[in-house]
Amino acid sequence: MDYNKKIQKAAQIIKRAKGLYCLTGAGISTESGIPDFRSPKTGLWEKIDPIKESTVQVLYNNPARFYKIAFPRYASFRNAKPNNGHKALVELESKGILRGIITQNIDNLHYKAGSRKVWEVHGNTRKSYCVGCYVEYPFDEIITQLEKGIEVPQCKKCSEMIRPDIVLFGDSMPDDYYQAVAEIREKCDILLVVGSSLQVQPVSTLPGMVSSLIIINLQPTPYDYRAEVVIREKAGKALMDILTYL
Repeated sequence: MDYNKKIQKAAQIIKRAKGLYCLTGAGISTESGIPDFRSPKTGLWEKIDPIKESTVQVLYNNPARFYKIAFPRYASFRNAKPNNGHKALVELESKGILRGIITQNIDNLHYKAGSRKVWEVHGNTRKSYCVGCYVEYPFDEIITQLEKGIEVPQCKKCSEMIRPDIVLFGDSMPDDYYQAVAEIREKCDILLVVGSSLQVQPVSTLPGMVSSLIIINLQPTPYDYRAEVVIREKAGKALMDILTYL
């Protein structure tokens, strides 16, 4: 099946949806200048070993190392802007077609684009909090302190460490994840997967909870065999093309 026929088929499937949800991964943000995690030669994990650096163990046992090596890539997301992929999903939501987005991304781009119903299952880079008294801070508070030469950002109230509100390897999943699971199980009949390798657990189990899948991803995923349509194209182009048929 050629590309245009796949786009038309995806649009037809979406039209019949009673509960359409979207699961997004790093691949939707590459067009905003944010490298993904697993693409050969360009993925972030080829430059930084997440098992060694982006973990709660490093954060709590050697916080200065975490803020020197792992944190800068999170801070680099701040200036990224939504691309056509994010904008297309906003349009689908505004038309009443898309019920919500579950995102593995922490780059805030769905939020910036104007999506209203988003579950950020790996956290975000808008907020941070004290690990001692749990007072919240803007994410930029960490950056401000690091720029002043403070190796480990400290709470102004109790002097304990401030950490970003993101899910590191070894962290428990946030409430957003469990809310998304409930939503998918109860209301989703078609899941649109965009830019996700579907390899990171437990989010990778979500496609197994629905009867129909559409997958837009440049690389193969473990769920391709179950999808009604698999589109190998950049997210922005594919989603905008689907919009033209709706």
